[in-house]
Amino acid sequence: MNNFSSLQHLEITREVHKVIPPPPKSTLAKFKTRLKETFFPDDPLRQFKGQPLKRKWILGAQYLFPILQWGPNYSLKLFKSDIISGLTIASLAIPQGISYAKLANLPPIVGLYSSFVPPLIYAVFGSSKDLAVGPVSIASLLIGSMLREQVSPTKEPLLLGFIIDFLSKATLTGFMAGSAIIVSLQQLRSLLGIVHFTKEMGIIDVLSSVFHNTNEWSWQTILMGFCFLVFLLLARHISMKRPKLFWVSAGAPLVSVILSTLLVFAFKAQNHGISVIGKLEEGLNPPSWNMLCFQKKYLGLVLNTGLVTGIISLTEGIAVGRTFAALRDYQVDGNKEMIAIGAMNMVGSCTSCYITTGAFSRSAVNYNAGAKSAFSNIVMAITVMVTLLFLMPLFRYTPNVVLGSIIVTAVIGLIDVPTAYLIWKIDKFDFLVCLCAFFGVIFISVEDGLSIAVGISIFKILMQNTRPKTVVMGNIPGTNIYRNLHHYEEAKAIPGFLILGIEAPVNFANTTYLNDRISRYIEDYEAEEEVKKHSDLQFVILDMTAISAMDISGVAFIKDLKKAMDKRGLELVLVNPVGEVMEKLQRANKAHDFLAVDCLYLTVGEAVASLSSRIKPDASSHV
Repeated sequence: MNNFSSLQHLEITREVHKVIPPPPKSTLAKFKTRLKETFFPDDPLRQFKGQPLKRKWILGAQYLFPILQWGPNYSLKLFKSDIISGLTIASLAIPQGISYAKLANLPPIVGLYSSFVPPLIYAVFGSSKDLAVGPVSIASLLIGSMLREQVSPTKEPLLLGFIIDFLSKATLTGFMAGSAIIVSLQQLRSLLGIVHFTKEMGIIDVLSSVFHNTNEWSWQTILMGFCFLVFLLLARHISMKRPKLFWVSAGAPLVSVILSTLLVFAFKAQNHGISVIGKLEEGLNPPSWNMLCFQKKYLGLVLNTGLVTGIISLTEGIAVGRTFAALRDYQVDGNKEMIAIGAMNMVGSCTSCYITTGAFSRSAVNYNAGAKSAFSNIVMAITVMVTLLFLMPLFRYTPNVVLGSIIVTAVIGLIDVPTAYLIWKIDKFDFLVCLCAFFGVIFISVEDGLSIAVGISIFKILMQNTRPKTVVMGNIPGTNIYRNLHHYEEAKAIPGFLILGIEAPVNFANTTYLNDRISRYIEDYEAEEEVKKHSDLQFVILDMTAISAMDISGVAFIKDLKKAMDKRGLELVLVNPVGEVMEKLQRANKAHDFLAVDCLYLTVGEAVASLSSRIKPDASSHV
């Protein structure tokens, strides 16, 4: 009986297609393409192609200032919707702005300043119809924790410049949840009426401070805080259950501020253990460019804090904008959003503001209120302006405990248990990253927790690169399809062939591993008694379809592998080297002539079909 007959059951074609290199391109052209795909993947310049000069100027102005695109078509109907949504988000932005400024250890008035100028700038530069900008809890927490003490640049060097590429879903989920708990624990100072409270952010230090100062607990403060916290959480629950009642949770913070202020004023509660905000300055944002400090001793701290808070704010703002854009079926331009968020913070830093971005809670209210354009941000800014000019004395008796309740209610939604559970079900390693971010934030510090999670994510990427996945492939009977033998049970190994697939780029970081792994595959093949009975190994086929890139070390790996196969008496066959990989192999082959034409094939099926006739009869038959 001829055991080589197993090959005859394959439905294969004898036609062999040539593997050709990509069309030639100059080094400059390649560099321009790589540069464009790196920084401008959406190709913003494509709209200028074929347009007259005047039209190009108009399109350029509209790209930089999106308000020029939607402004000319603005109508009274849209204006009515934006007025309603703008007033609604203003009712939420005013109490939240004051609360978040206190969270950042800044004067409460700064929160209102930051809710006035940045929204005006965003309305000009932003591309989202639904994003409502202003101070947010996470950035406020980062500002407060990182600037709480003067950090030495030599002790804490800048290591977070490229952190934005490693803020995975798992990292952000754990980081946000941990930050929400830290923010909530920090509010125990206001909710319990404690005067001497720790400046540390860790959960152990905070709880220790809470229970070591029980003599400072104020029952009046606790009672008021409990009542308003229940009211705010109930309002939030109602709006979540019935989205049409979004105005309940949107208006609850402002109602809480008004009611609590009236109660304190009526009963003189500030004289009975309830702390209040006190007098706030009236007037619009004073200029602050004269306060910008570039002294060497602060520069490292400023750069470190600016990088971390800026990256987190960019990530959050763009993510929130795209979330609501998907619900309304329109596109948010990431480049425009970066310009808008950057511009509003640069202008804000010169007008007494601190960092701002798109807040999910306010944007959700803006979306549900029916916002039609970024003009809703202008309405909100005008409302805040009126507050700054005429209504500041009304906040004098606002109790801090209510601001603490507002913050707790706002951040509790950042604890996303369903997403964390989904991460656990899908990828256990990502769940470990999530846990590291979470526990790092609550037990060490906000920035260290984020750094630990990012570090683990980088380690995962390095492991995937240095230990790329390699598979042994077999034929699915009756087809020309070749798949992983350990994945598809019906796939069968082809006698005389070892078919391998590499599912990653090949570069200096993984060539040693790949060389060792392929050698081990060959040894395993030759050690299998069952295979020995049918045929000796003659061809090693390397499916290169999933190898998207290759450096000079990768090219040297192929050359050395070819030499190693020749010494073993085996033939190395390459299948479907793509684009850049094929081009580099071709150039190297001109210099060293290590690849023959008959060792390159377009598909595994064609390679097996063409080479099966060269299987030695004495090696492939057994009587």
